[in-house]
Amino acid sequence: MTPTPGSVAPTGGWRSARVAAVDRPGPAAVRLRLDVADRVSHLPGQHYVVRLTAPDGYTASRSYSVASAPGDPLVELYVERLVDGEVSGYLADVLEPGDELEVRGPVGGWFVWDGTTPALAVGGGSGVVPLVSMLRHARDTGRPELLCLVGAARTAASLPYAEEMLDGCTLVALSQEDSPAGRPAGRLRAADLAPLVDGRDAGFVCGSAGFAETASQALVAAGMPADRVRVERFGPSG
Repeated sequence: MTPTPGSVAPTGGWRSARVAAVDRPGPAAVRLRLDVADRVSHLPGQHYVVRLTAPDGYTASRSYSVASAPGDPLVELYVERLVDGEVSGYLADVLEPGDELEVRGPVGGWFVWDGTTPALAVGGGSGVVPLVSMLRHARDTGRPELLCLVGAARTAASLPYAEEMLDGCTLVALSQEDSPAGRPAGRLRAADLAPLVDGRDAGFVCGSAGFAETASQALVAAGMPADRVRVERFGPSG
């Protein structure tokens, strides 16, 4: 059994996108709302590639997970601003509503949720972004019980979309402070996940390489079969 039975991930080519809204929730991140021309609808878990072209023709591209649900008329990307990041710095500091971008997407067929399989999704830091798309899709379709989201970070301020994890089947695990729901400060453990595994046929883990390794082991220790866990790792790329 695979985590996403019957799902076929769509793929889109290069498109132009108008920046409809820019939200900077903090100095280290920006949320972009994009109106993509001739958009191909995505599945929760997919990502987009953003390409910047300098006047001398030099190009730089980076991939960013989609946070919006498929039913959202706009594509929402969450971009973490990295020190000296040539793409993330421009997107976070320079981009304004009305600007145009080159984008390619949706992309990715492994880390996708079909919207019907009961799933437990675990994200570390900005690794929650593709999982927020899953959470929003579950709520949009009137089946919020299908997706349980666990977000982990050092503090609530460093966890993207923490405000959306305050109700339903969600858990926030903070290592340096108590969570808003009262969970004592401490790293995410298998004991946190064990009560959430029952009845879940798929597991998703997204975060840094270190987090993904630890969280996927905790998920399996909590009772999720290893062959039902899909893992997405990322590292700094600017």
